[in-house]
Amino acid sequence: MNKATKLGVSALCGSLAAISAANAGEMTVTGGVDMSWISLEDQVTGNPIGMGSNLTFKGSGELDNGWGVALTVAMLNQDAYSNTNVVVTVPALGDIRVDQGTSGTGIDRIDDVVPTVWEEAYGWGLGAGINTVAGGSAGSTIEYTPNMLPAGLAARLAWTPDAGGSNAGDKANSVTYTAAESGYDLTLTATSDLHGMDGFTLHLGTASISQDANVSGYSGDREESTFAAIYAVGSFTVGYQWSEEDLGRSTDPKEYTNEGYGITFNVNDDLSIGYNHYESEQTNATNVTTEATSIQIAYSMGGASIRLVDGSVDNAAYQTTAAYDKDGMVLSVSLAF
Repeated sequence: MNKATKLGVSALCGSLAAISAANAGEMTVTGGVDMSWISLEDQVTGNPIGMGSNLTFKGSGELDNGWGVALTVAMLNQDAYSNTNVVVTVPALGDIRVDQGTSGTGIDRIDDVVPTVWEEAYGWGLGAGINTVAGGSAGSTIEYTPNMLPAGLAARLAWTPDAGGSNAGDKANSVTYTAAESGYDLTLTATSDLHGMDGFTLHLGTASISQDANVSGYSGDREESTFAAIYAVGSFTVGYQWSEEDLGRSTDPKEYTNEGYGITFNVNDDLSIGYNHYESEQTNATNVTTEATSIQIAYSMGGASIRLVDGSVDNAAYQTTAAYDKDGMVLSVSLAF
């Protein structure tokens, strides 16, 4: 027995040694700044000047056995932590991603892929408060992307042990007392290499989050699904997306059903225009629908981009009083370095 134990330990140590040594890698830092001026109709704007800064640290290398390793750390506005992920690429298996952040894995990758030249119809400063599918991305996740599927088909399977948990540091854990427990996300993307239709991309996604029905206000698991179809032909790109989220609640709100569509046109390599519309129905005692619409223009020249958006939102945050019907305009200048 002792001999067998020693053999097992030796084999394990040998395996760990085989994957622990890494060849010289590199670390890069990229970033940018967004400066904006917002104008809101019939509202108190205050100081309309806004600024957003972004920094991304990336490192990569290769282990002696041929496995690739990549690290990404993202910082957003006002030096706020956004996301850290490590991706290990196993040539005969695919990518294994360990992710700690607020987005970037599972169904949240495709929560809104409707074409736009800048931001989503609801994402440029009017406070629409629209709820989209997110799966387990709020908690730390492990996501697997296989590389042995047919050409044109990409699949990702993400799992989180606690969808309601917060981020944790090294040698630590997070405890957040919510109804949410473990969950998984599955997404599929099919392109022309699979189905043969040039310019057509199909996205499918589903997520299931276990929830403790003993917590007040909950009656079951949270279930999410989405479908999107995007078609690019010439200078035009059009798209439609539907999604649904059953909150598994016994009290309001109980469900969200979303639809979005958009069209963009590239005037030339630097100038693009687009129209984007999104609506989300909240199922509760009154079944309120929030709608957001925007017209966008984007012009780029080297590392600089200028964007102009004019849009509106009705029943923002699923509220029906007049104060939640908003119109506005944003001028944004972005510099990348």
